Amino acid sequence: MADTAYPLLRAHRRRSARSWGIPQIGMRSITLVIVALVLAVSAVIALRRHDATDPRQALVEAAAAMARGNYSAARNDAMAAIAADPSLPTAHLALARAYVQLGDGLAAEAELARANDQGIPATQTRGARARALFLQGDLDRALAESVAAMPTDPMAIRTHARILAAQGQRAAAERLLAPSLTRDRSAAPAWVDLAWIRLDAGDIGSAAVAATRAATLAPRDPAALEIQGQVVRVRYGLVAALPWFEAALRRDAYYHSALIEYAATLGDLGRHADMLAATRKALAARPGSPQALYLQATLAARAGRITLARSLLQRAGPIDERVAGAMLLAGAVDYADGRSEQAIGAWRRLVERQPMNLSARRLLAAALLRSGDAQGALDMLAPMLARDDADSYSLTVAARASERLGDRVRAGRLLDRAATGTSQPSRAFAIDGTLASFAQDAARAPADPSLAVALIRARIDSGDADIAIDQARDLVARSSGDPAMHRALGDALVARGRVGEAIDAYTRAADLAFDEPTMLRLVDALGRTGHAREAAATLALYLQQNPQSIVAQRLRAHWLVASGAGATAIEPLEAVRHMVGNRDAALLADLALAYVAAGDGAVAHRYGRAAYALAPMNVAVVDAYGVALAADQRVDDARQMLVKARALDPGNATVAAHLAQISR
Repeated sequence: MADTAYPLLRAHRRRSARSWGIPQIGMRSITLVIVALVLAVSAVIALRRHDATDPRQALVEAAAAMARGNYSAARNDAMAAIAADPSLPTAHLALARAYVQLGDGLAAEAELARANDQGIPATQTRGARARALFLQGDLDRALAESVAAMPTDPMAIRTHARILAAQGQRAAAERLLAPSLTRDRSAAPAWVDLAWIRLDAGDIGSAAVAATRAATLAPRDPAALEIQGQVVRVRYGLVAALPWFEAALRRDAYYHSALIEYAATLGDLGRHADMLAATRKALAARPGSPQALYLQATLAARAGRITLARSLLQRAGPIDERVAGAMLLAGAVDYADGRSEQAIGAWRRLVERQPMNLSARRLLAAALLRSGDAQGALDMLAPMLARDDADSYSLTVAARASERLGDRVRAGRLLDRAATGTSQPSRAFAIDGTLASFAQDAARAPADPSLAVALIRARIDSGDADIAIDQARDLVARSSGDPAMHRALGDALVARGRVGEAIDAYTRAADLAFDEPTMLRLVDALGRTGHAREAAATLALYLQQNPQSIVAQRLRAHWLVASGAGATAIEPLEAVRHMVGNRDAALLADLALAYVAAGDGAVAHRYGRAAYALAPMNVAVVDAYGVALAADQRVDDARQMLVKARALDPGNATVAAHLAQISR
């Protein structure tokens, strides 16, 4: 055994260490020497780096970064100063101020406490502490600190004003800020706070004035640029707001609140990859950011990754108890997983907060029905069922609920309405309640504009349009910058049949906030009064700013079909169908007509048949199906369908023309 050879080693001779001129010492010793040298060099480098950090120079750099609007850099420089000298009180104070500017109230409060521990008097930090507490939502403690710091601390004054506004005392808040609103650059933060106060109150016109002044005085301040972006987004649209958020991020690439608004705007524009990149940057700026995680959960849900969406929402914490969109998403995720009770909880909170949110009401009703609460579903849909223009989905859900309760007669009537489809013009949606109750609510809180608008809508529904007009004009005179007041006046004028005057009211509302409800009202009023070109221009302008709007895309495509340009409508109609699915009878009917115009009768037939299956008593759907059958060379079937359409609406000129054409 001692002579056994190992063939794999036989052909390789070890080189002697001596042949390289190295003393024959053990490899273990060499390794130890190398490790010692590496450690020594590392220690020297670390000492040099430590010695190279001058904490006071770092504070100078932090102040310079603050002055140029790079609050993230200011935070990093202040942290470097603290790392070099943890006992330096001014470094903790500088870091706290940077955190305040970045909107991180919890971290700011902690650094203020350290600054006080290191010798900074509490009297010098009260204004910053008030702001830090306000950022955390602790209004009571923030109010006490701001009162103690006033009237000499500008941040305390501004914070006190924000608290007053949050408590419903907007006039007092603006009076408090008034002396600070100068033309000097140092007044920019006060203009920023004033813009937020006005924007939160819905006074878009006045908010725009304040935001513009802030951005003019401090064009390098990301806070001023962000609020300008917020106001521009409300007034003009998504695309117009992007440059302002991008300008804020050029000043501070990790400014968290601007990153969140930028990401949300990108998502609404359909730029999902860019949105994801912005949320990742926001998470780098503030690890665990609930807003960033919620936006990522939204992306995951849109992609059908429900498990991932749920995980991200859970990591975001209780954001679904505060943010309406998060409530909607949380309910959708639960509903997709078959967790109806959890979905009901989320959507009920949303409906309680936004009682006129029709989508939330439909979703909650469906969840209640699935859970076995048929009466609850009917109660939730009641305000919509009472309308002449109730949608087919709500009517169908209500019919199923009536069947569960054994009321087959009512179920049959609701299904008949669903089959007929919406044939009445839309009108303003009003929540449940009597006119007297709305009047009492408005009288108890005369400064609450939402209650005043609700009273006007209640008067419109009760037939008191003339009184509603007078009250709406009074509201417009008192709050000319609030688009809701102009919309209410327009609605009252339309109810009285004065559509031409309503155009002026809707135009003023659109100048303040070019959102979807205002756009639809203005387009409808223009169309009714024969201003088709102006209506088309309004719709086109809205689509330029909001290219992902399903409602606007749907309306534009319908106009193309109605105007005889059906072939060009196929692409936008198919895009809408991809987003909303195959349960919209009117959409499918338009697609049938579009394919007829394109010369593809077979496809038109399929879409017409699908639309007819959903709404077999809807005149427009029956007519479109007849036209599609004719295009597919099924003339006898087409004639039968068009005869049915004429029976449903004997005076319909379009149906008569189609029937005459096929009978030649």
